[in-house]
Amino acid sequence: MSTVLMPQDVAEVSKHADPYQLQSIDRVVSLLDMLSESDVPLSLAEICTRMGLHKSTAHRSLIVLERTSMIERTPEGKFRLGIKLYELGNRAIEQIDLRERVQPFFRRLAMEVGETVHLSVLQKAKVVYLDKVEPNRRVCMTSKTGTSNPVYCTAMGKAMLAFLPEDMREEALSKIKYVRLTTKTLCNREALLKSLERVRKRGFAIDDEEIEVGVRCVGAPIFDSNRHPIAAVSVSGPASRITVQSVPAIAERLIRSCNEISRTLGIHDKRRSRYGSPLFHHYSN
Repeated sequence: MSTVLMPQDVAEVSKHADPYQLQSIDRVVSLLDMLSESDVPLSLAEICTRMGLHKSTAHRSLIVLERTSMIERTPEGKFRLGIKLYELGNRAIEQIDLRERVQPFFRRLAMEVGETVHLSVLQKAKVVYLDKVEPNRRVCMTSKTGTSNPVYCTAMGKAMLAFLPEDMREEALSKIKYVRLTTKTLCNREALLKSLERVRKRGFAIDDEEIEVGVRCVGAPIFDSNRHPIAAVSVSGPASRITVQSVPAIAERLIRSCNEISRTLGIHDKRRSRYGSPLFHHYSN
């Protein structure tokens, strides 16, 4: 049986905790905050100056963070946030209220398009399904919450990959093991990179029967306040219903819904709408 600490118990633990350990934890948190606010990697000297730390003290904290992949060192010997923080952020999404925030938009989107709507997050080289809303149709998707699919052949996976910071995208790409699931599956890095470039230009991704014959999906990312993709939403259905001709209208509703969700997470979208782009009206370009 697990033990639950009540507020008074936490206060008691804090009162007897080693002050040096608490100070070390505070220092590490402050260090991560500082690196997150910097637009460029920082050297040890810059970190010491900004935080007012002795070189040996700062170096000890940096070594611990680097060993756990919380931060990483550039070829020039400077420090920046590491991929582990992105993984932890994705884990946190599963534990907080993202699904609750998404639900009103999620259900409205499913009603508007009349197809199955999914919510997922990125976990290394896979997308993990967090939630699903199905329309009242005889033929629906067989996906299940908690299951996963490869990132390279799913609309949600490609939507998140396309907008990741370059170093995080490379980290994810390096973990992919390509397997041909249908005749349309993208089975190499070059083909995937070309697909991701198209996703960045039009704002949404397509799974054109790449993971299952007869199923087509349209996916778009949800961004956090730093414009990093933290999740994605897709509209999925039989290719006979989600046709080439219907994709632009579905994508427009999907992007609008994802933008609304992103705004609840603190993002302010000032970019020009992509709806007028020729790419938007012919997704295969």
